Amino acid sequence: MMLKNVTQLSGIAFLAGISLFTTSCAVQTSAKRDDLNVMEISVPQQKMALYHKGELVKTYPVSTSKFGLGNEKGSYRTPVGKMEVAEKIGEGKPAGAVFKSRKWTGEVVKPDSPGRDPIVSRILWLNGLEPKNKNTYSRCIYIHGTAAEKDIGTPASYGCVRMKSRDVIDLHKKVGEGSKVFVVQKGLWRDSKKAEEAAAAIRAVPLPSQPEAPLAMNGVGPTATMPVWNQVSEFTTGYDVLAEAGYDESYLKLAEPSELGLD
Repeated sequence: MMLKNVTQLSGIAFLAGISLFTTSCAVQTSAKRDDLNVMEISVPQQKMALYHKGELVKTYPVSTSKFGLGNEKGSYRTPVGKMEVAEKIGEGKPAGAVFKSRKWTGEVVKPDSPGRDPIVSRILWLNGLEPKNKNTYSRCIYIHGTAAEKDIGTPASYGCVRMKSRDVIDLHKKVGEGSKVFVVQKGLWRDSKKAEEAAAAIRAVPLPSQPEAPLAMNGVGPTATMPVWNQVSEFTTGYDVLAEAGYDESYLKLAEPSELGLD
């Protein structure tokens, strides 16, 4: 009987240990994962794009680390690559609610309050999904609101991705745990596609068709070909073009009445 009790107590202690481990430092998992939303953060542009089922929903200005990019512990740098939202914190709290160790202190600060730079409003705790950024969660890298909103749009954080309070509250509502986050060292995919489409449209504009044979003017001298008007030229007028080609431009001038037999 005593052996049985000891075994039962050991089993309970083991389960309790597992429970403590999973609630302290392990990445939390949600029964329902968000597989529909993706966030893309462009470091060069200091912008975030939110896509739902591949369609652009919204873009937000952000702020990544003032110390650059990296994954080293204690570097205060923003990790790059593929991540996910592991936990969402702050639901229902007022805009400007101050968080310390992911707990609301009860304080609320206004944007750009002098001398204040706390984490505010909402927190999306990130988990790295690649070997290079696997320590993202243990480094406590978040997407979060900041009281220093004047710095949004420039690298100013200590590793996290900062947002304005109204933006992070909006994002917090739209995405769930498990939604993917890509931090990239290039422009947003949406902006790249728009640039490609614009370039394709320019290439698709047809140039004026060339005549089958060059046209002779006055039957003498060199022949002319149709000008391509979208080429850059040092000439500013049609007279300059003709003069450069060796034409006598007098035929373009109005004839005197005597020359037309009208006097």
